[in-house]
Amino acid sequence: MTTLSVAIPTAASLHVDCMVIGVAKGPGKPVLAPGTAAVGEAFGSTSADEVIGLLGMSGAEGETLKLPAPRGFMADMVLVVGLGDAAGEDGYTSEALRRVAGVAARSLAGTERAALALPAGTAEAAEAVALGGLLGAYAFTAHRAPGTGRAPLGELVILTTEEALADVTAGVRRGTVIGQEVNRARDLVNMPANHLTPETFAATVQAVGEQYGLDVEVLDEKALTEHSYGGILGVGQGSVRPPRLVRIVHTHPEARTTLAYVGKGITYDSGGISLKPVGFNEIMKRDMSGAAAVFAAVVGASRLDLPVNITGWLPLAENMPSGSAMRPGDVLRMYGGKTVEVLNTDAEGRLVLADAMVRASEDGPDAIVDVATLTAAMKMALGHRMFGVMSDDDVFRDQVVAAAGRTGEPAWPMPLPAELRESLTSTVADLANTGERMGGGLVAGLFLQEFAPDGIPWAHIDLAGPAFHEGAPHGYTPKGGTGAAVRTLVQLAEDAASGTLKPSRTRG
Repeated sequence: MTTLSVAIPTAASLHVDCMVIGVAKGPGKPVLAPGTAAVGEAFGSTSADEVIGLLGMSGAEGETLKLPAPRGFMADMVLVVGLGDAAGEDGYTSEALRRVAGVAARSLAGTERAALALPAGTAEAAEAVALGGLLGAYAFTAHRAPGTGRAPLGELVILTTEEALADVTAGVRRGTVIGQEVNRARDLVNMPANHLTPETFAATVQAVGEQYGLDVEVLDEKALTEHSYGGILGVGQGSVRPPRLVRIVHTHPEARTTLAYVGKGITYDSGGISLKPVGFNEIMKRDMSGAAAVFAAVVGASRLDLPVNITGWLPLAENMPSGSAMRPGDVLRMYGGKTVEVLNTDAEGRLVLADAMVRASEDGPDAIVDVATLTAAMKMALGHRMFGVMSDDDVFRDQVVAAAGRTGEPAWPMPLPAELRESLTSTVADLANTGERMGGGLVAGLFLQEFAPDGIPWAHIDLAGPAFHEGAPHGYTPKGGTGAAVRTLVQLAEDAASGTLKPSRTRG
């Protein structure tokens, strides 16, 4: 695991394997970013930016260039990373710093110790650099033979000054916690489904909860039956691996706000009897990304000692076809009493979420947010890097979108068109689990709205696009599980703790 530290020594005097500096696009040649003065001076009569420009680097975002370290430098090499456009009046954005640190960390796989001489002189900037570095250094190696796969990066040292030490140290600490929790979620998403079942996922939550002093409750299949969790049981009944409902709680004595997070936890989604076609099953271990995000966010809030109460709900099931599986046309009685006609067994995530949302509302939280890789339609609408946010409370929806934006997670407000609700009408039950195909992501949101309690603000995050990255790595984003929504959920908790998130308890 990559570790982070803070150091005051000048860039030229620090013993590391590699020194990382940033350059931006400038008029005619790249421009050294703040924090690189010592590196520039070490190049002597020929300035560093001139050398970098002569070697063909423009400073565009994501560019990298490795150079031998100048004479007298206590490092073997210098890694130059492009920041993109030069800083504005307020300096570089946090997202630009996250990305440049992420690119650097990805480029330094196998390096024992590297230093980041980047513009990280404030708590916010240092947090961004720390977070980007940890996320960029990520590698999933749980199932590789020793010595194979991507070699880990040992230590990243973030350089600062005496004057900024306290702020930078605080920022690095927060960035470290959030980065580690995002990577926890990534590990869970990347875990093969034969290793991460509802039972083993629940056991993992219990172990981590005990480590950090969090209250954890697990309902097994007998308890789910006793309390009539029809949605979770229906989805899980086709698998030999029975379902679970996990409740993990962070409480704080100074909390004035209580949030409930509900995360879809389908540890493998074959589609059930409505089997997915070839080419769609291969990454369905990712269908528990919402539960992973909720779990990691609750742990992160606890580690940051945020003065807010958060209850995380993880409805966990495996959706498989078998002689005992639910069939198209079956009717389920959900937790709370509503009945649902199952027209498509591959629209299973909304069923487990509905049970958990109703249960979550019984604790009287100030707001509920559910998180799920719910619909391919949302990926079609927003692509691979942005998640959609829906709510029947526009103010609360916009607060969630704004929180996501501040963390660097692109989000977009989506509507819940009333005219699509009619398509969920069933002739034999209170409602059907699928409806109009066009706008399917919005229809899924309308289904969940039926289980959102009156008087409690609710928002639905559909992260089908950004939860699992199938392309080449970029910035701080690896191939595979991304840990999407963890940062947003932690930010919402922090907003609630500071009083800037003020759920209105009005809907309409």
